This record gives sequence, C-alpha cells and structure tokens, in this order.
Amino acid sequence: MGLTAALMRAAAARPQVLLVTSPGGTAVRLAVEAELRSRDWPLASTPAGADVMVVAGPDCPRLRSALGRLWQDMPQPRAYVRATTADDVPALLDAGRACLSSPDRQRAESRTPGCEDEGPSGHDDEHREGCEGEHREEGQAESGHGRSGGGPRDQVHRESGSGDLGSGGEHRSGGVGHEGHEGHEGSSGGEHRSGGADHEGHHGGPGGERRNADADHQGHHGHHGHGGHHGSGDMEMPGGVPMAEPGEDRDGLTLDRLHLPLGPVLADWPAGLVIRVVLQGDVIQQADLGELSAGRVTDPFWARPWILASAGEPVAVGEAVRRRAAARLDSLGRLLSVAGWPAEAVTARRLRDDLLEEAPSSVVLSRAERFARRVGRSRTLYWLTRGIGPVGTADARAAGVSGPAARAGGDVPARYRQWLTEVLDDVRALDSTALLDPVAWESPRGRWDAERPPSAALAGLLPGLLVGAELGAARLVVASLDPDPDELSAPSLEAARG
Repeated sequence: MGLTAALMRAAAARPQVLLVTSPGGTAVRLAVEAELRSRDWPLASTPAGADVMVVAGPDCPRLRSALGRLWQDMPQPRAYVRATTADDVPALLDAGRACLSSPDRQRAESRTPGCEDEGPSGHDDEHREGCEGEHREEGQAESGHGRSGGGPRDQVHRESGSGDLGSGGEHRSGGVGHEGHEGHEGSSGGEHRSGGADHEGHHGGPGGERRNADADHQGHHGHHGHGGHHGSGDMEMPGGVPMAEPGEDRDGLTLDRLHLPLGPVLADWPAGLVIRVVLQGDVIQQADLGELSAGRVTDPFWARPWILASAGEPVAVGEAVRRRAAARLDSLGRLLSVAGWPAEAVTARRLRDDLLEEAPSSVVLSRAERFARRVGRSRTLYWLTRGIGPVGTADARAAGVSGPAARAGGDVPARYRQWLTEVLDDVRALDSTALLDPVAWESPRGRWDAERPPSAALAGLLPGLLVGAELGAARLVVASLDPDPDELSAPSLEAARG
C-alpha cells in the first residue's frame, strides 16, 4: 500500500487534463486553460492519455452520455471535476489532483460524469431534477467526486444511445513541423490524426484499450486504428454508432459506409456542435448538422458587448474590439492546434489571455505583429491548408454569412489571414473611447443579430463544404469557420450583465 500511494502521488504531481467544454462554458474554459498553463499541467488530447477530466460550464443533459463514454475510456487512477464559474477552477484542480494521489478515494470513486446532482460547492436542485430516473445515485461526495453502489458501467448507457452523442471523429492533417508522419487513434466515434508537430499520432498507455465488454465495439484508442467495425443491416454499436454497411461511392465503387458523429466533445471543437457524417474510406459522402447540445439559456461570452450595446447599455469601442480580437485569437489557436502547430497555438492563446486581462495596446501590439508574420507567412501552413473549404464572397453573403469569413472570399488560408489582419486592426483600436454602435461594428463572427446570430449562418455552411472532403480537411474547415454554439442559444441581457 505504501508503494502504491507513493507511485500515485508521483503520478499526480503533473496530471494530464482532458478539458471538455459544455455550451455556455467559454469563460470557464478560458480560466481553466490559463490556470493549467500557470501550473504547467499538460492538456490531454484523448481520454487514454488523461488523468483528470475537467468539464467547464453548466450541466447539459444531452452531453451526459458522451461524458460517460469519455470517462470509461480514461485509465485509472483518474478524477473528474466540473467547474461552473471561473472562481471555482483553482480549488477544483487541486481537488482533482488530491483524488489522484489517494488510493482510498480511488477505490471509492465510481461516479460517472453525466449526472450533476451536486455542484462544486453544494447541492444543485436544477441538476438534481435533470438526473431523476436516469443516472441519479445516492451518496455523492464533495469537490466534484461522488460515491455510489454502482460503478460507471452501471450508470452510463441508460439513456438511449443516439449516435449524435458520441465523442466524434478526429483527423488531423500533417502538422507544420512534421509532415508526412502518420499515426492513428480513435475514440468512441473514432479519431484519426496524421502526424502533428509533437508526434501526437503516438498514443497508448493503460487507457488505450476498452475495459469492459459493452465498450469493446465502440472503437479503439492509442494507435489501434479507426473506430468502427464492418457489418450490415441495422446493427449498431453499443455507443449508438451504426456499424458500417456497403454502398457505392461517387466513382461507382462499392465501399463500406460508416456513419459517424463529429462532436460534441472533441478537442479543439466548438462546444456541443454535432455534425453527422457518412464516410467511405476517409472521404465524407454526406454531412448533416445535428441539433446543438444546449439545455438552458447560455451566455454568448464573445458577443457580450454587442448584446449590451443592443440593449442600450453604453459600451466603449475599445472594450468591444478587445473582446473581438481575443475571440479571433481563440479561433486561431484552435485552427493552429488542429493543423498541428501547437507552439503557435499557445502563442495565440497567451495573446488572447493578455487582451482579456486588459493589457494595453503598447504591450500587445508588437507581439501580435510578430505572431501574424510567422503564421501568415508560413509556407508549410499554407501548403497544408490551401484549397480546403473554399467559400466565395458572393456565396457567403448569399448564405447570410458576414464578418471575416465573407470578406476573406477563399479557402482556409484566406480565412486565417483575414483573422490575422483584423486582429492587428483591433489591437490598434484598443484605446478608442467612442460608444459602440452594434450595427456599424461587427461582433467576432459577423454582424450581430439576436434573432439570427452570425454563427447560425457559419454553421449552415458546414454540411455543403464537408461533402467530398477528407476527414482531416473537415476538421480544418470547421476550425477556420469556428461557429460559436453559445450564440445559437437565446442570449439574455441578464446573462450578459453577469
């Protein structure tokens, strides 16, 4: 026991964190990312490599099944915490690490993420009501950890296992630093990455294989290959993903067709977004936008200044463009991470955090200019992403798209270069004290309209752009448009003021 405890304490010194964001959790996600960087705790890209699962944001009933599957795929020792406010983050990360280092708490740990009977600081009646008759277990413990008579296998899969709740598929194109090196990995919806700058194609460890019979057919972790098995008829995997079936592709060849949900809890993916695709090989033959996993009115964090200004609140232009520049840096960080350039993704996120912490233009501008030169002039990034997801200006405007995606009028490189240009313009305008006109000044995703937020048009473009694309290209297309699902839930002035 003494040796076990010592080894667990050593492993908990620098745990790897699987960060999952629920709709409405953007502000909490930003706080988690900043705190992890200050502690030098690495982010895990798959459940197999994670020690602590951190869910940022409010409880979302439609995410419970997906969270349960992610939890099953994490090796022990493991811990789970949910942060609903930014102030909760430091204490909950400490609680998660304490759980990892305690053999007694690991033996007692059997709660599945998916039922939020109890918030970070006490009981939550709204969460309790949503769990009645589904996942609820007695005897929840404090600090985000629970105790019950049944284990995770008893608690998950009680909801109907619909395919849109799978953790989705991921394919990353060859990274900026290491092109052409390929590795494969999957989750319950299957994940496939080509070698990125940090060799993320190599994953294994004790969580690399399923640990119970119900999950054996959902997919594989580590570098075991694509999630999915061949079959026919109406048979489905236990996770709700239909088994592959034969069908003709566009060239008249008969290939297996795999029905796969992308989302809602992929890394570097819009929180709660689900796109159901039909794959033949690595090519998407059909794509449909799923219903967003939103259970309550959420706070569209990035659009908050425009919501306030639309309601007659005085908002300075400098405050609005600061938020807008931070939002576009957040999108750039996601795109660079998907493309396999993690060093510049971190740079984008640090600039984002400095802007949100009210750093003056004189401090941020020179760093932002260096970042824009490195990314905008990178030939490797350009060749990696050129020709993917082209959207002409006329087509974008006809679809109701405004903002950078419409002005760029081109493919993925055109869109990220447009972001870079507009970030620099916004940073130069940080000192403006004029009042924000929400009609004249666009929100981060485009012209703000509470009845039809700009992210609705961006999301509507995705199915048409994804058909015919390879799976890796699909991730780049989504990241280069980056619709904000928080905007697609009805925003309220009260939430924005909070």
